[in-house]
Amino acid sequence: MLDIEIRIDDAFAAAVSPDLIERAIAATLHAEGVRHACGVSVLVSDDAMLQSLNHEYRGIDAPTDVLSFAEEAAGFVLPPGMPRPLGELAISYERVLAQAAEYGHTPDRELAFLTVHGTLHLLGYDHERGAADDAAMRARQRLIMGQLGLGRDDDPGAGDVA
Repeated sequence: MLDIEIRIDDAFAAAVSPDLIERAIAATLHAEGVRHACGVSVLVSDDAMLQSLNHEYRGIDAPTDVLSFAEEAAGFVLPPGMPRPLGELAISYERVLAQAAEYGHTPDRELAFLTVHGTLHLLGYDHERGAADDAAMRARQRLIMGQLGLGRDDDPGAGDVA
Protein backbone atom coordinates (compact mmCIF):
# COMPACT_ATOMS: atom_id res chain seq x y z
CA MET A 1 0.00 0.00 0.00
CA LEU A 2 1.27 3.41 -0.95
CA ASP A 3 -0.07 6.42 0.93
CA ILE A 4 0.73 9.64 -0.96
CA GLU A 5 -0.51 13.02 0.21
CA ILE A 6 -0.15 15.76 -2.40
CA ARG A 7 -0.74 19.44 -1.71
CA ILE A 8 -0.61 21.80 -4.66
CA ASP A 9 -0.70 25.58 -4.32
CA ASP A 10 -3.85 26.99 -5.92
CA ALA A 11 -1.78 28.94 -8.46
CA PHE A 12 -0.52 25.68 -9.99
CA ALA A 13 -3.48 23.34 -9.40
CA ALA A 14 -4.70 23.45 -13.01
CA ALA A 15 -1.24 22.66 -14.43
CA VAL A 16 0.00 19.97 -12.03
CA SER A 17 -1.01 16.33 -12.42
CA PRO A 18 -1.25 14.57 -9.05
CA ASP A 19 -1.44 11.28 -10.99
CA LEU A 20 1.97 11.95 -12.57
CA ILE A 21 3.49 12.61 -9.13
CA GLU A 22 1.95 9.40 -7.78
CA ARG A 23 3.19 7.37 -10.76
CA ALA A 24 6.73 8.80 -10.40
CA ILE A 25 6.86 7.93 -6.69
CA ALA A 26 5.41 4.45 -7.27
CA ALA A 27 7.86 3.75 -10.13
CA THR A 28 10.80 4.86 -7.98
CA LEU A 29 9.77 2.71 -5.03
CA HIS A 30 9.15 -0.28 -7.30
CA ALA A 31 12.53 0.14 -9.05
CA GLU A 32 14.23 0.30 -5.66
CA GLY A 33 12.51 -2.85 -4.42
CA VAL A 34 10.40 -1.13 -1.76
CA ARG A 35 7.50 -3.51 -1.21
CA HIS A 36 6.30 -2.53 2.27
CA ALA A 37 3.50 -0.07 2.94
CA CYS A 38 4.89 3.44 3.02
CA GLY A 39 3.85 7.06 2.84
CA VAL A 40 5.18 10.18 1.15
CA SER A 41 3.91 13.75 1.43
CA VAL A 42 4.44 16.13 -1.48
CA LEU A 43 4.08 19.91 -1.60
CA VAL A 44 4.08 21.66 -4.96
CA SER A 45 4.61 25.37 -4.36
CA ASP A 46 6.56 28.36 -5.63
CA ASP A 47 10.13 29.64 -5.49
CA ALA A 48 9.42 31.78 -2.43
CA MET A 49 8.28 28.77 -0.39
CA LEU A 50 11.20 26.62 -1.52
CA GLN A 51 13.62 29.46 -0.76
CA SER A 52 12.15 29.78 2.72
CA LEU A 53 12.41 26.03 3.36
CA ASN A 54 15.91 25.92 1.86
CA HIS A 55 17.02 28.73 4.16
CA GLU A 56 15.37 27.24 7.25
CA TYR A 57 16.57 23.66 6.83
CA ARG A 58 19.79 23.95 4.81
CA GLY A 59 20.99 27.48 5.60
CA ILE A 60 20.91 28.37 1.89
CA ASP A 61 18.96 31.55 1.17
CA ALA A 62 18.08 30.78 -2.44
CA PRO A 63 15.25 29.04 -4.26
CA THR A 64 15.76 25.44 -5.34
CA ASP A 65 13.85 22.96 -7.46
CA VAL A 66 13.21 20.14 -4.98
CA LEU A 67 13.84 19.47 -1.30
CA SER A 68 13.60 16.08 0.37
CA PHE A 69 13.01 15.56 4.06
CA ALA A 70 13.56 11.91 4.95
CA GLU A 71 11.69 10.52 7.94
CA GLU A 72 14.14 9.98 10.79
CA ALA A 73 12.02 7.47 12.75
CA ALA A 74 14.02 4.36 11.85
CA GLY A 75 13.27 1.60 14.31
CA PHE A 76 9.97 3.17 15.37
CA VAL A 77 7.37 0.42 15.69
CA LEU A 78 4.19 1.07 13.73
CA PRO A 79 0.81 -0.59 14.24
CA PRO A 80 0.12 -3.46 11.81
CA GLY A 81 -0.95 -2.24 8.37
CA MET A 82 0.14 1.34 8.99
CA PRO A 83 2.35 2.71 6.19
CA ARG A 84 5.92 3.59 7.17
CA PRO A 85 6.45 7.30 6.46
CA LEU A 86 9.40 7.80 4.10
CA GLY A 87 9.35 11.58 4.27
CA GLU A 88 8.31 14.71 2.47
CA LEU A 89 9.09 16.35 -0.85
CA ALA A 90 8.73 20.03 -1.69
CA ILE A 91 8.85 20.99 -5.37
CA SER A 92 8.89 24.49 -6.85
CA TYR A 93 6.59 24.54 -9.87
CA GLU A 94 8.23 27.80 -10.97
CA ARG A 95 11.54 25.87 -11.19
CA VAL A 96 9.74 23.06 -13.03
CA LEU A 97 8.64 25.53 -15.71
CA ALA A 98 12.00 27.32 -15.92
CA GLN A 99 14.06 24.11 -16.07
CA ALA A 100 11.74 22.48 -18.60
CA ALA A 101 12.25 25.49 -20.86
CA GLU A 102 16.01 25.49 -20.21
CA TYR A 103 16.44 21.76 -20.95
CA GLY A 104 14.00 21.74 -23.86
CA HIS A 105 11.44 19.28 -22.56
CA THR A 106 7.93 19.36 -21.13
CA PRO A 107 6.94 20.55 -17.66
CA ASP A 108 5.46 17.09 -17.02
CA ARG A 109 8.82 15.46 -17.70
CA GLU A 110 10.56 17.92 -15.38
CA LEU A 111 7.96 17.42 -12.65
CA ALA A 112 8.34 13.63 -12.93
CA PHE A 113 12.13 13.95 -12.90
CA LEU A 114 12.16 16.11 -9.76
CA THR A 115 9.72 13.72 -8.07
CA VAL A 116 11.93 10.73 -8.91
CA HIS A 117 15.04 12.65 -7.81
CA GLY A 118 13.47 13.66 -4.51
CA THR A 119 12.13 10.17 -3.82
CA LEU A 120 15.59 8.69 -4.39
CA HIS A 121 16.88 11.12 -1.77
CA LEU A 122 14.22 9.84 0.65
CA LEU A 123 15.61 6.34 0.03
CA GLY A 124 19.17 7.39 0.89
CA TYR A 125 20.69 8.38 -2.44
CA ASP A 126 22.78 11.55 -2.32
CA HIS A 127 24.54 12.92 -5.39
CA GLU A 128 26.38 15.45 -3.23
CA ARG A 129 28.50 12.76 -1.51
CA GLY A 130 30.81 12.40 -4.48
CA ALA A 131 31.20 11.31 -8.09
CA ALA A 132 30.33 7.63 -7.52
CA ASP A 133 27.14 8.47 -5.63
CA ASP A 134 26.22 11.04 -8.27
CA ALA A 135 26.72 8.47 -11.05
CA ALA A 136 24.65 5.87 -9.18
CA MET A 137 21.80 8.31 -8.63
CA ARG A 138 21.84 9.49 -12.25
CA ALA A 139 21.73 5.87 -13.46
CA ARG A 140 18.70 5.13 -11.26
CA GLN A 141 16.98 8.32 -12.45
CA ARG A 142 17.56 7.37 -16.12
CA LEU A 143 16.18 3.87 -15.55
CA ILE A 144 13.07 5.07 -13.70
CA MET A 145 12.34 7.89 -16.13
CA GLY A 146 12.60 5.34 -18.95
CA GLN A 147 10.16 3.05 -17.15
CA LEU A 148 7.76 5.99 -16.92
CA GLY A 149 8.08 6.53 -20.68
CA LEU A 150 9.81 9.86 -20.03
CA GLY A 151 13.41 8.90 -20.69
CA ARG A 152 15.70 10.78 -23.03
CA ASP A 153 14.89 8.39 -25.89
CA ASP A 154 11.22 9.28 -25.43
CA ASP A 155 11.99 12.99 -25.18
CA PRO A 156 14.87 13.87 -27.53
CA GLY A 157 14.94 17.48 -26.33
CA ALA A 158 15.37 16.46 -22.70
CA GLY A 159 18.99 17.51 -22.42
CA ASP A 160 21.70 15.86 -20.33
CA VAL A 161 21.19 17.47 -16.94
CA ALA A 162 17.67 16.55 -15.97
